[in-house]
Amino acid sequence: AKHVNPAFWQKFTPAMLERAKANGIGHFHIFGEIAYEEPTATLAAQVMAESGLPYALDMGFAKAAQLVVSGKASPRVMAEFLAQDAIYPGGAKTALGLPTFLGNHDFGRFSMFVREMSGSDDKDELLARVMLGHAMLFTLRGVPTVYYGDEQGFISDGNDQLAREDMFPSKVAAYNDNNLIGSDSTTAQSNFDTAHPLYRLIGALAEARTTSPALRRGLSTVRAFDHEGPGLLAVERHDPASGQRVLLAFNTGSQTVSRKVEVSYRATGVSPLLGQCPAALTAPGAVTVTLPAHGFAACILESND
Repeated sequence: AKHVNPAFWQKFTPAMLERAKANGIGHFHIFGEIAYEEPTATLAAQVMAESGLPYALDMGFAKAAQLVVSGKASPRVMAEFLAQDAIYPGGAKTALGLPTFLGNHDFGRFSMFVREMSGSDDKDELLARVMLGHAMLFTLRGVPTVYYGDEQGFISDGNDQLAREDMFPSKVAAYNDNNLIGSDSTTAQSNFDTAHPLYRLIGALAEARTTSPALRRGLSTVRAFDHEGPGLLAVERHDPASGQRVLLAFNTGSQTVSRKVEVSYRATGVSPLLGQCPAALTAPGAVTVTLPAHGFAACILESND
């Protein structure tokens, strides 16, 4: 979209939406691809405003997730990125429709960035970090988009052709010598393992999202984040239509973290959705979150609103 005359999109987009609606498709989803590699919303928001594009592929989210989940940057990077949701045309509600992702063929797979940025080849740590990234993808705002093969632990050697591993038995040496995440298999074998830990996690995350209005369309309030080094990120999401509130917590560090976190004063109790959640409020407007290394949780904040 960046290299196309904005006047084209200004005419094309409403015409396509009108045609879709005339054919009974009232929720036709149009988004632009604006390539950049910084954890910021600025360029996407600018092009959306100039071109009249309703949404854009969320490149900023991918970069923020890569930096934060790998431990290369503190959770502050994701917290500050989410705080920029207000600058999109239409404000924070627009951010709910941005397709979010972790990696793709253009840039390379998420697991590759995590390995490179973390500086670790420890297979258990890499799996835990990649799982943490997918938890962010499915529980933070936006429309989660999974790159094929990530659920099988594929890990690229680079971008483009080097990130297009085969699901069927491959004869490509550059693919077959890769150490897959969470698996002893190689791409020389058929890869559609429904018992793979990433496949199972993505299924559980998708199910939780389906059952939770706040995860699908809740607006975000950043509740806590560590400024320096790996650590805690906590985000509360609230869906006004259903009243549901969910507290999300992520630990990007290699040590257990336990922290008192502010939540809405409307919260009266806590119930688990994903991960280890506290049994109750610590005090009015506060919960104590305890997460293992690279752990995450999504906790429903029961309330009367």
